[in-house]
Amino acid sequence: MKELMIKLLRGVLKKDIKRDDLPLIDELKKLKIVKENGKVLKISSKYRVGKIDIAKNGTGFLEQIGIKAKDLLIEPQNLNGATKGDLVIAKRIFKSRKRPSAKVVFIVQKAFKFSVGVFDEKKLQFLNIKTSLPLSVKASKRSLKKLPDKTVAKIDNENEIISEILGVLDDPKVDEKISLALFNKKEEFSPEANLEAKAYPDYIEPSLYPNRVDLSNLPFCTIDPATAKDYDDAIYFDKEKNHLYVAIADVSEYVSVDGPIDKEARERGFSIYFPHKSIPMLPRALSEGICSLKPDVLRLSFVCKIELDENLEPKREEFFEAIIKSRKKYSYDRVDEFLKGEFKNIDEIDREILDYLLPLSKITLKLREKRLQKGYEFSNPEIRMELNKNQNLVATYIENETPSHQLIEDCMLLANRAAAKMFDYGIFRVHEEPSLEKIEELLNELATIGIFTKEFKTIHSLFLNIQKEAENKNLKQYVDKLLIRTQKQAAYSAKNIGHFGLGFEAYTHFTSPIRRYSDLTLHRLLKTILKKEKRKMEYILRNIEALTVKISELEREATKVEWDFMDRKFARWAKENIDREFFAIVTDPTSTPIAVIEDEIIGARVFLPRAEVELFDKIYIKIVEVDIATTKIVAKIIRRVKEDV
Repeated sequence: MKELMIKLLRGVLKKDIKRDDLPLIDELKKLKIVKENGKVLKISSKYRVGKIDIAKNGTGFLEQIGIKAKDLLIEPQNLNGATKGDLVIAKRIFKSRKRPSAKVVFIVQKAFKFSVGVFDEKKLQFLNIKTSLPLSVKASKRSLKKLPDKTVAKIDNENEIISEILGVLDDPKVDEKISLALFNKKEEFSPEANLEAKAYPDYIEPSLYPNRVDLSNLPFCTIDPATAKDYDDAIYFDKEKNHLYVAIADVSEYVSVDGPIDKEARERGFSIYFPHKSIPMLPRALSEGICSLKPDVLRLSFVCKIELDENLEPKREEFFEAIIKSRKKYSYDRVDEFLKGEFKNIDEIDREILDYLLPLSKITLKLREKRLQKGYEFSNPEIRMELNKNQNLVATYIENETPSHQLIEDCMLLANRAAAKMFDYGIFRVHEEPSLEKIEELLNELATIGIFTKEFKTIHSLFLNIQKEAENKNLKQYVDKLLIRTQKQAAYSAKNIGHFGLGFEAYTHFTSPIRRYSDLTLHRLLKTILKKEKRKMEYILRNIEALTVKISELEREATKVEWDFMDRKFARWAKENIDREFFAIVTDPTSTPIAVIEDEIIGARVFLPRAEVELFDKIYIKIVEVDIATTKIVAKIIRRVKEDV
């Protein structure tokens, strides 16, 4: 809905309005909020659109979207039923010598359409799983008494009804359903989307694609996690000519604009990854079937061919539709063995691929070295979970970036940068510089642990110096997290403002259309440019700004779903380990400090009420209390680790 509001603020052609949005448009026209000027619909200049934030005293503030402007004050009597997080339309109120204010005239979308509740058998009511506050549910006492204690349900807040029973809280298998429901995500696709996906064959008939470049003779390979089922990128390197081919699954060939699959993919935005399964953006018949670049089968691909000069600078970059046949699928671990010089159990196909893969690895090392002269390398290892058949947490491990990861990453970066050069306005991946205020906060935090910095001319040199000092104190991995926290979150934008973290003037996402809607949209845009399809290109660009806002939000939501699931698994593990001692490090020394467990099960966050601690204090804690519903783990400090001076 935010996407539609941004379009209306800018002015949108009537023909670009989706059928499902027409009733809302008609209502806004009747209220004279939206004006019709010929073929264009636009929100009147009297009105502003934004999300509501509410202070403790009940005063509201409108965080405006579509324009860069200060929040508008909304007095409690002018909220008109709007609550925190609601997307609303407000009318400006002009009062001399007072802060710009407004009053809510239309609630576009409630922030919390659904809640997840846990049934309390004794109180005969549902409690919000995040806040433990009561939820209003229209149900008779007789029907509620039939529910088992700790039943977990998805509640429709507007109608105050149970929309879905998810399970019971004591069952670990309910966790994924809770995490999805909290952000109104779903696993199953609509019958229409599944039907459309299954209509495609599971093989490619080359004669149907006479205009595609046939690269099926080239020994492409894929390199992915061992558990991957969807392969959306493959590489081949011509070492004689210094030509790199990055072949990407041609998803846009199968997902028609505004078709059933496209509508679902647009609402999902991204695939979601749990330790034991994925919730794909596309139906599995596509994501794990005809789109996936599996070995030994022909597949349609969108290829970026990059010709490198003797200085490893791209001298020519070309995009074209092709047919490829991957020769092998490798795991990162297997490729790491090759890069270490371990060549056990290899066959003729391995030898053919290694003939170019090993030289390519040396080139990507040089590319990385050049890139880091402007960009950054932060140690931000990902925590992976191992679950048993009952979906209980049994182990965690750190997934560090290895040479194989770096090889693939630098190949993908070349393709993404090449794609960003194809347009001036479209869909960029952007990352702003951190604000001066954030940098000041960072320097103050670092001072508390004895890291002091001199004045530096650039943020790049400042960050490098901080990393060097942190490494000397054996704190680099923790300080890197502070550096990441200081920065603004990367996002999608129709306008290019560069990518601070990577040190690139222009960057986009081209390489993962199976799991990111941004990449699928980019493929469509690039094809209209290459084929000079002006009308299609204009349609995409007319709606691109609103789309970038939408998918940036969807990206954050997908990440929150994954984090919430991990927190639930940590909480269940902690419940089984009450009164046990663990080593931890303080990561947030606020009024209620937070520490992270660093042994046995890595990454579990624990709260330390009333504890007096400093940043990065090393401590031993005892788990004393766990709330499975809210995922809160409470601990107390048993002893502190004394550092050698």
